[in-house]
Amino acid sequence: MNNEKKIKSFVMEVDIAVPELGNNTADAERLKEAVKKKYGIESLSVPLTVLKKIPSSIRKWDHRIKLILFEDLRGWFVAGIRNPDDVEPVCGIAADIGTTRIVLRILDLETGKNLGERGFDNPQTVIAPDVLARIRHAEQDAGRNELQSLVIDAVNANILSLCRSCSIDISSVYLFCGAGNTAMTHLFLGIDPSHIIREPYIPCVNVPEPFKAREIGLNMNSEAVVFLFPNIGSYFGGDLISGILYAGIHKKEFPCIMVDVGTNAEVVVGNSDWLIACAGAAGPALEGGMSDMGMTAGPGVIDTVKIDRETGDIKIHTIDERAAIGLCGSGMIDLAAGLFLSGMIDIRGKFAGEKCHGRLYEKDGISYFRLIDKDCSGTGKDIVLSQTDIDSLTSSKAAMYSILEVMVNNTAGLAFDDLSKFYVAGTFGSFINPKSAISIGMLPDIPLEKFEVLGNSSLGGAAKLLLDPDCFEELNKIRQSITYIELNVNQEFMNIFSGAKFYPHTDRSRFPSVK
Repeated sequence: MNNEKKIKSFVMEVDIAVPELGNNTADAERLKEAVKKKYGIESLSVPLTVLKKIPSSIRKWDHRIKLILFEDLRGWFVAGIRNPDDVEPVCGIAADIGTTRIVLRILDLETGKNLGERGFDNPQTVIAPDVLARIRHAEQDAGRNELQSLVIDAVNANILSLCRSCSIDISSVYLFCGAGNTAMTHLFLGIDPSHIIREPYIPCVNVPEPFKAREIGLNMNSEAVVFLFPNIGSYFGGDLISGILYAGIHKKEFPCIMVDVGTNAEVVVGNSDWLIACAGAAGPALEGGMSDMGMTAGPGVIDTVKIDRETGDIKIHTIDERAAIGLCGSGMIDLAAGLFLSGMIDIRGKFAGEKCHGRLYEKDGISYFRLIDKDCSGTGKDIVLSQTDIDSLTSSKAAMYSILEVMVNNTAGLAFDDLSKFYVAGTFGSFINPKSAISIGMLPDIPLEKFEVLGNSSLGGAAKLLLDPDCFEELNKIRQSITYIELNVNQEFMNIFSGAKFYPHTDRSRFPSVK
């Protein structure tokens, strides 16, 4: 975008010169000239479906027109036209296309107002909860079509519901901007993702070009355009690129770090001059993948736990303050921190039975810690944490810390204290208590004021792009400036991992605040 004039919105209004004898400039050319004069856009593409509407529309609207434009790698194009006197808002949908959960936000593209938001479970989980099984299911045309239909139908239903809740006609939605990991992007588009998981791990596409919503069955305005954030490779997707855009790491003077924990732990370190990224397996125990009582955040799920070090009394909080049904990642980290600091687990992460205040029991050779009695739970069963759960968490927290040390210390050549900000993203990041994560040695022991919770940064970045055309150029800069690191060939990672499998670490000097 190399125009001198600041373009503040994808919705633009222009006056078109009235035709007259002696000047045979065509309608489309007069429209382009008006856009160039007012907004500095040198090149504008007008698709045939829009061209067909222009002659009658501009005369009916007294040679005034409201344009919905968008941009791709080739330049600007018209995504729709409207009567400038219409009071109905011109809308866009920002989407976080997650493996487990999808979140949509409807925005007024002219005012920037958030008109509504809706989250729902990704319906592809009925086929398989994990993305690897979905990829295998998608190897055949029938399976791939099934997975795509599930997600498109669910998105359509929720867009319609959002529009109705805002009293907006669905034809007023002209842009859809989505961000997902590489596999989810392929499944959303109905593209074979099978080579993502086979050597040499090559996706079909890293930079999908914008396309008409109707091409994949999305129900919006007939001219609506879909833009999906680009990927860097098989394991670093558009959701992370969107998160970088949202956090603004690529604009920072001093080095920052962003961590997003889901199926994997994805990490970005850098500033305006450089960006280094990686993805590694550190998430399953935190997302409910390893624990009978573990689950993703939702009503009734325990998100915070506090343990009195002296008495062992436990206080919990559940989402929506409903009866407890299980633990999410943040609750599990709080619980582990409380157990360690009160001496109920030792530095190896093993239960110390004599200090567990009668809450510990054994079944089939496995120790269980009773967190909530069945009479007080929302399931009618005890809510427990097993030694197996703790061992899984220990591996996850060790992997997380090792990834951070490899990225910050070994790769970037920085100390953790050199970081000006530590951004924590995603649903996990919305609930995590950094102090608890530091206490178990999952996050580095840096001042708490450096931590900043971003929430759903994938959705935030998608919404930001819809409301600021300059973000398209920023997006390309981010994509081109990232250096991706493969952790699975990094020997230092395994060396660091061994030391990090203790609480908080074999080297206690790394965690001076943990007493």
